[in-house]
Amino acid sequence: CANNILLEKIVNMAPPFLLFLTIFFALLQNTPSFAFTPEHSSCTTPISLSRNSDLKVPTTTSLHLLHNRRSFLTTSHLSILTATVTLTTQPLLTAAAPLLTDKSTPDLPPFASTSITEAKNRFLLAIRDIDSLLANYDTISTNGDNVRLYLGTQGIKSHMYGISKVLKFLKDEAEDIVEYTEALNEFEAYLFQAEGAAYQSLFVEHSSAKSTPESLLRTAKGDVVMVRKFMGVMAVQLGMEV
Repeated sequence: CANNILLEKIVNMAPPFLLFLTIFFALLQNTPSFAFTPEHSSCTTPISLSRNSDLKVPTTTSLHLLHNRRSFLTTSHLSILTATVTLTTQPLLTAAAPLLTDKSTPDLPPFASTSITEAKNRFLLAIRDIDSLLANYDTISTNGDNVRLYLGTQGIKSHMYGISKVLKFLKDEAEDIVEYTEALNEFEAYLFQAEGAAYQSLFVEHSSAKSTPESLLRTAKGDVVMVRKFMGVMAVQLGMEV
């Protein structure tokens, strides 16, 4: 019994991985023979893990402690792994782009390039300006000039400024020039209507018309939605992903 207690203390001091390897290789031998003692015995009879092995390991306390150590290590490793995965899969936060109504937004030069790539890039940026207008319409549409600023018909801060020239320049790059031309015509028609409604909202309160600035700006928003739709059609014809 004293020897067993001494052996148990030695086993408890051994590194967990050494005990694991010892048990693993012992189990690779022939079927082990086990010796059991009553459950409440003060001293536990060692068991032989293999008929050919001389190593004796206590069956109760030591194996219980070994199990606890391995469980603790496994749980700790899984917790660290989970935390690592959680941190690396979080989306990166980026600052929102300022609205064009911000005075710090720079003016844009008119499009004057003969590069197809630069023209497509200008078109893509124009689409993003329209997307920003729709996403922030309630904030932007406090007056008609703000909407017109995004449409490129008031000021020169939006990439929509001079966009018709860009789209006509890209016409020969379309997969189906007929469909592209039809989409371009629809785009220009809705752009004209959106501009007209936004412009009228500036003066309707001083006229006898029954419309209100709010109703005209809602009409303008509907036209902007259609502007965006036909911009998407043309982008597809140009092989662009938007």
